[in-house]
Amino acid sequence: MDSEESQIIVPPSFVELFLEPGRTRPTASRAHITLRYEFCEDLAQLLCQRSQEIRADLGVTEDDVLERMRVGLQGADSGVDAGEARWVFTRLLELLGHAPDPDRLRGD
Repeated sequence: MDSEESQIIVPPSFVELFLEPGRTRPTASRAHITLRYEFCEDLAQLLCQRSQEIRADLGVTEDDVLERMRVGLQGADSGVDAGEARWVFTRLLELLGHAPDPDRLRGD
């Protein structure tokens, strides 16, 4: 997912959001996928910084902050669809030094 015009390398985990089951060709253009990736990566970085600020300011646990972030990403005004929300949350966990946790993504 690398373009000669762009230095951005979109990870396969993000490209998969644009693949229909059984297909190998994305349902969106390279440019669209790259733009969405940049948005989602920036959002994850911002949420990482924000989560650290919230923990420091409010003295709440990281789990509480992550739960709030997870719920917020699922909201209609989050700017991301359901697949992107899962990707952003997984990336946030990664940025905070956690292993991806499928149970945490469901919110059960």
